[in-house]
Amino acid sequence: MKRVLVANRGEVAVRVIRACREAGLETVAVYSTADRDSLHVRLADRAVHIGPPPPAQSYLRIDSLVAAGTTTGCDAVHPGWGFLAENAGFARACEDNDLVFVGPTPETIDTMGDKVRAKETVAAAGLPLVPGSDGPATLESARTLGGEIGFPLLLKAAAGGGGRGMRLVTDPDDLDGAFRTAAAEAQSAFSDPSLYVEKAVVGARHVEIQVLGDGRGGVLTLGERDCSIQRRHQKLIEEGPSPAVTPELRTRMEDAARHACEAIDYRSAGTIEFLVDAQKRFYFIEMNTRLQVEHPVTELLTGIDLARAQLDVAAGRDLPATGRVDLNGHAIEFRINAEDPLRDFMPAPGTVTYFAAPLGPGVRVDTHVVEGYRIPPFYDSLVAKVIVWAEDRDAALARARRALLEFELEGVPTTRDFALAVLGTDAFRSGDYTTGFLAEAADGLGLAAA
Repeated sequence: MKRVLVANRGEVAVRVIRACREAGLETVAVYSTADRDSLHVRLADRAVHIGPPPPAQSYLRIDSLVAAGTTTGCDAVHPGWGFLAENAGFARACEDNDLVFVGPTPETIDTMGDKVRAKETVAAAGLPLVPGSDGPATLESARTLGGEIGFPLLLKAAAGGGGRGMRLVTDPDDLDGAFRTAAAEAQSAFSDPSLYVEKAVVGARHVEIQVLGDGRGGVLTLGERDCSIQRRHQKLIEEGPSPAVTPELRTRMEDAARHACEAIDYRSAGTIEFLVDAQKRFYFIEMNTRLQVEHPVTELLTGIDLARAQLDVAAGRDLPATGRVDLNGHAIEFRINAEDPLRDFMPAPGTVTYFAAPLGPGVRVDTHVVEGYRIPPFYDSLVAKVIVWAEDRDAALARARRALLEFELEGVPTTRDFALAVLGTDAFRSGDYTTGFLAEAADGLGLAAA
C-alpha cells in the first residue's frame, strides 16, 4: 500500500489522512462542491471532486468513489465512519477494482449489518441477547410480541444503526404510529424499511467493547467505553473505563466480544455494543464494523492508534498483540455539534468567525474546523470532539471542565455549554447514570425536552 483514497469528509477524513501520513502513505481526498475549501482537501496530497453537496450525489456514490480511487492510482480505500463505511456493496466494488478496503470483508459487513443475522451469529458464539423478534417484524407481529414480552419495546432498523429508524414505545396505543415513523425513517436512511423489535431494558447502561481482528482468528480487545449519555439514541458523551463496569464484568464482556470476533474471523477495527442492566447482566445490541466516532477514548486509554492499526491489518501486518490490552487512566470525549440545545438541538450551519481549541496536558481535539470555515447544511453537525485523559476519573472531570471552558467557537451556536452543564450534574459526576439520563435531567439542564 502506497496511496489511500479517503472516502469521507470533515473530521473523519482529517483523522484518517493524519494516520496515513504517519504511516508514510499518500492520500487522495474526495469532496463535494460544498467541501471544496474544507481542511481535509487541503491536508491530502491530492483531491478529487465527486459531485454536488447532497450525499446521495457525492459521498454515497459508489461508482464515483471507485473511479476516484482507480484513476488516481490508489491501492486502498479507507471509508472512515458514516456514509459507506458499513456498506458491503462498496467493499465489494473496491475489491472488484483491486482496491484494498480498509475494513472487514463484505461478507462480515453483510452479516453484522443485518441485525437479525447478527443476533443469530453472536448467539451461536454464546453471547446473551435481549428478548425480541426472530427477524424483521410486521406491525401485527410487533403487537403480538408486545403482548408476550411486555412494554416498553424498542423498534430498530434492521439495516442500520446510529439511532436512525429507532423508536422507544412505552404505551401499546403508541405502537402503530411509532412503527410507521420508524419504518419511514429506516427507508430514508438505509433504503430498507424493515424493523425488528426487542424488549427495552429499563435503567440500563450502554457499554461497548473495542476490538481489533486480523482476519485470521487473531483478536485484540481494548476495554470498554460507556456511551450512556445519549439524546434520542445519538451518543453525546463517552468515557472509559465505564464507572459501572467492575474488573470481573469487564473480563466477561471482553471474553464474549473476543468469542464473537473469532467466530467470524473478524478483520479490522470494530465495536461490539451491549446493554448492561442494574444487576450487571449484559446483552448484545449490535456490532459496528467500522471505527467509531468515540475511538479516541480507547486510543488515550491504551496508547494504540486504531486508525493506524486498521491500515496495518489491511496491509497484511500482524496485530500489535492479541488477547486483552491493559487500560491506563481515564478518558472522556465530548462531541461538540453546531446545534442549538435551547431550540431542540436544531442544526445551525453558518460561518465560523473565531475558533480556539483548548491545549495543555491530557487534552486532544479532533476537528476539521478553522476560522472562516462555512459549516454546510448538508451533513452531520459535528464540528469537534474534545477528549481528555487523566490518571483517574476525578482528575479527568476536572481536566474536562478546564478544556471545555477554553473551547471557543463563534459564529454559530454549539453544544459546548450543554456539555459543561452535563459535566456539572451530580448524576454524571457520581458516575451513577443510565441511558435515561438526559430525559431525567432535562429541566436541570435548561432543556424544554430531551
